[in-house]
Amino acid sequence: MFEDTIVAIATANGIGSISILRVSGKDALPIALKISHKNTFIPRMATLSELFNSSDELIDEALVIYFKNPYSFTGEDIIEFQCHGGIAVANVLMQEVINHGARLANPGEFSKRAFLNGKIDLSKAEAISKLIEARSEDAVKLLARQLKGELTDFVNDIRKDLLFMLAYTEVSIDYAEEDLPTDIYEQIQTKLDSITTKLENTLDASKRREGLIEGFKVAIIGKPNVGKSSLLNKLLNYERAIISDIAGTTRDTIEESVKIGTHIIKIVDTAGIREASDVIEKIGIEKSLEAVNEADIVIALFDNSHEFTKEDEKIISILNETTKEKITILNKSDLENKFDEKNITDFINLSTKENINPLIKKLENILDNNSHSDEMTLISKRQVTSVEQTLLHVTESRMPIQTGELEFFAHHINEAIENISNITRPYEHTQMLDIMFGEFCLGK
Repeated sequence: MFEDTIVAIATANGIGSISILRVSGKDALPIALKISHKNTFIPRMATLSELFNSSDELIDEALVIYFKNPYSFTGEDIIEFQCHGGIAVANVLMQEVINHGARLANPGEFSKRAFLNGKIDLSKAEAISKLIEARSEDAVKLLARQLKGELTDFVNDIRKDLLFMLAYTEVSIDYAEEDLPTDIYEQIQTKLDSITTKLENTLDASKRREGLIEGFKVAIIGKPNVGKSSLLNKLLNYERAIISDIAGTTRDTIEESVKIGTHIIKIVDTAGIREASDVIEKIGIEKSLEAVNEADIVIALFDNSHEFTKEDEKIISILNETTKEKITILNKSDLENKFDEKNITDFINLSTKENINPLIKKLENILDNNSHSDEMTLISKRQVTSVEQTLLHVTESRMPIQTGELEFFAHHINEAIENISNITRPYEHTQMLDIMFGEFCLGK
C-alpha cells in the first residue's frame, strides 16, 4: 500500500454533464467523509451527497462511490466523485481534496498502482492506454480482448512450457542422479515446435494488422495526371488536394484520415512517379516510394485515356516488388479508351469524377479480412520486440538440446522466458524453483 493519496480528473477537459474526480489511497475515504460531512459510505453504492469546502461553503451536489480495497482498479481505497460537468467545478473539488492531504497524480499513476498492486499486468495497462485513443470499432474489439486477458493467457501458456523445459534441464544438470521421464527430450522437442508455431503465427498476424489501432495506411501511386489527387478528394468528399493538368502539381505526400466501413484509414496521396525534372520533385518521388514501403494497401492508378508508357511500366514494377495488399485502378473510364488493358490484371474500371463505390467496396473487403480474426495480435512495438526475441532464443536453443549442451540450452530458455514475460510481468526465478521442487520432490 502506498503512503500517499493521489487525485486526478478522469474525464476529458471541456463542457459536459458529468465530470469524474478519482481519488486513490489510504486517505481517500477519510477525505471524502470530511468533504461530504457524512459518517460513512457503503462500498459500491452510489450516494447523492452535498460537497463542501473547508469554510463549509457548498461546492456541488454529486454522486459519490466508494470502492474498498482490494476490490478496486488500483487495489487501494478509491473514491469517485461524479460532479457536474465543466472544468470549474471539478477543479474546485480537486483543490479541496488536495487541501485535505492528497496530491495530484502523475500521468498514468493510477494504472501504475494497479500494476504494482497486482490488479493488472503490463499487457492490460497497454490495452487501457490504446483503448482511450482507439479510433475504430475493430480496434476497440481487439483491445477489449486484451483487457479480458487474452494476451495474458497466451504469454502464460508459453511461459509455462518454457518453465517446464528449464526445470527439467536444471534437474538434469544439478541432480543427475534423479530419475527423469525417459521421453523428456521428446517432450521438449514437441513443446519447442508448438511454441515456435505460436510465436510465428502471432508475429505474422500482428504485422498484417498493425494498422488496426492507429489506422491502416493506404498509398495512392501512379504517374503524373492519372487522377491520384482527384481520388483523394473523392474519398474525403472535399477538395483537399490541388488538381490541375500540370504534371507534378503534387510534389509532396498528402496524408488524411477517412472512415471506410468500420475502419479508419490513412490515405497518402503521393507525387507522380516519373523521371524528376528538378531536385524538389525528385525528393517528392522518393517520399512516394517511402509511402509505398510504409503502407498496408497500395492503390495504383493508370490512365484509360492515354497509351501505356514507361512511367506506367515503372508503376507495375513497384507493384510487383511489394508484398503489400494491392488494388489496381484503370481511371478515367468516362473518356475514350487508349490504354492497352493487357498490361494490367485484376483491375477496377473507375472514373473519379463519377462513382468510386467499387473501390470503396474492395477496400472494405480487404480491411475486413485483415481485421476480423481470432488470431492473437500484439498492439505495440514493445510487445512485438519481446515476441521476436523470444522466438530468436527458442530457435537458438534447438542445437544445444540436440548436442546435449544443456547449459547453453538453459541459457537460451532463460532468455526466452524473460523476454516473453516482459509483455505482462517480469519473470521471477522462484517460478522455476517452484516447478523443480514441487513437481520433482527433490531432496526427499
